[in-house]
Amino acid sequence: MRGGQSDRVPRRVAGAVGAALAISLTSCVCAQKPADSSRVFDVRAFGAAGDGRALDTAAIQKALDQCAKTGGTVRIPPGTYLSKPLTMGTKTSLLLEKGATLKATDEPKDYLPANVSWQDILDGKSKGPFAPFIGGKDLADVTIAGGGTIDGSGAKWWIPAEEARRKVSGYTLPRPNLIVLTRVKNLLVRDVTIQNSPKFHLVPTECDDVVISNVTILAPSGAANTDAIDPSLSRRVLITKCLVDVGDDNVAIKAGRKVEGREFACEDITVTDCVFKHGHGMSIGSETVGGVRNVTVRNCKFQGTENGIRIKSPRGRGGAVENLVCENITMEQVDPAITITCYYPKIPDQDEAQAVTAGTPAFRNIRIVNLTATCLHEAGVIIGLPESPISGVVLENVKITAASRLLIRNAKGVHLKNVHVGVSEGEPIVVKDAQVEGLPGSKTGN
Repeated sequence: MRGGQSDRVPRRVAGAVGAALAISLTSCVCAQKPADSSRVFDVRAFGAAGDGRALDTAAIQKALDQCAKTGGTVRIPPGTYLSKPLTMGTKTSLLLEKGATLKATDEPKDYLPANVSWQDILDGKSKGPFAPFIGGKDLADVTIAGGGTIDGSGAKWWIPAEEARRKVSGYTLPRPNLIVLTRVKNLLVRDVTIQNSPKFHLVPTECDDVVISNVTILAPSGAANTDAIDPSLSRRVLITKCLVDVGDDNVAIKAGRKVEGREFACEDITVTDCVFKHGHGMSIGSETVGGVRNVTVRNCKFQGTENGIRIKSPRGRGGAVENLVCENITMEQVDPAITITCYYPKIPDQDEAQAVTAGTPAFRNIRIVNLTATCLHEAGVIIGLPESPISGVVLENVKITAASRLLIRNAKGVHLKNVHVGVSEGEPIVVKDAQVEGLPGSKTGN
């Protein structure tokens, strides 16, 4: 345990966290400033064809550049606009009207530096870097909105990525992300469909005051590494009323490094009223070195996801993760419902304590309330390290039906209140090297 944190998560602490989040999210929503609607830059007026065959990159980029000079709206009317990578400007609203599709090219050289070839990537000689399809850095008041679609044309990229993964288990072939916006203050993404990214779909990085609302994100369930929303090193983020059906994490909060001037790289993040279908669930990690705190997941449905609630980070890539509140969650046919582990990607059956370092995961103050789940296999795991037990976990009004157990290991200050785990075989809750209250009839051992 670090910093003298209590093992318990009192209601007053959870309430204080909730109140702080409500204030921060109100500020986040209020901070969104729509672009000056009197300045509209229609990409057709700049020469875009919108026929799905001609390259419209130059016309769209010219409209974006003109808009950034004064602020305003770049309008994309109905049609299919084929484009190479684009760069957003400050005080810009990208409006994709219903019936409009902004479609990425799938030619690797469009996303790579001139001195790097796609064969270099396939041979493992280079990792890129790849440009995202839509990028932008050091901006303010950016909006992507409307009833249209941003399509990453990922099919061509997924085939070699899967081939590479099969050769080396867990290997991620470098590919472009679809939307990466870095150091943006006041970012709003709403009412659009984002689909078929070569890799991650929407990555706000080092952003403050982000609202992602009523967004649909789609990719085939077998498309490797197609995370939907990855708030990285970002603060005051609201993800609400989104439908996500992808091949990797539905949401993944990442803090892969420290951010100067901050105790926690990621904080004050709320995910509410979302539906997650295929994907790897609501995740924190696996990079948590920079620290993550004050995360709320509320009123969400999981349908057929590979994981439900998941915190994952291994030694060397870990840091503090604290104050996670999950409430009013339903899960159908997930696998498993709860995964909180300081090992990744694999959990060993046995382990010896190691020295605590700056990269040691430390998970604490986690509250899961009003969760109902059916699981295909295990109910879940809560597994810390021998040198860094998970602490201060409360499960309250939790009902999980699964084939096998909920395993709790290397944890302390775990409190179960009205928890029922129904399994078809073995003990429903198994505890090893852990301090757990509220476990009538559980099996305890070392």
